Amino acid sequence: MAKDDGGREQVTIGFKGGGALPLRLTADDRKALLDALEKGGWHELSDADGTVRIDCSQVVYVRSESEEQRVGFGVS
Repeated sequence: MAKDDGGREQVTIGFKGGGALPLRLTADDRKALLDALEKGGWHELSDADGTVRIDCSQVVYVRSESEEQRVGFGVS
């Protein structure tokens, strides 16, 4: 997972109607989100910038970044 200095991962939550919410979550918060989606209802997350409450019934996808994004043509 792509992580920032605080150990948070980039996660994007997509909603019915086409909106998306990019968040920086800890691995524990990401796991709690995925568990909450199975149960439905409202779920509270602690993003790097504050608290977010989402209606799990409106979520259509959760995307987690798998590696650091890179720019350029070099091979590492």
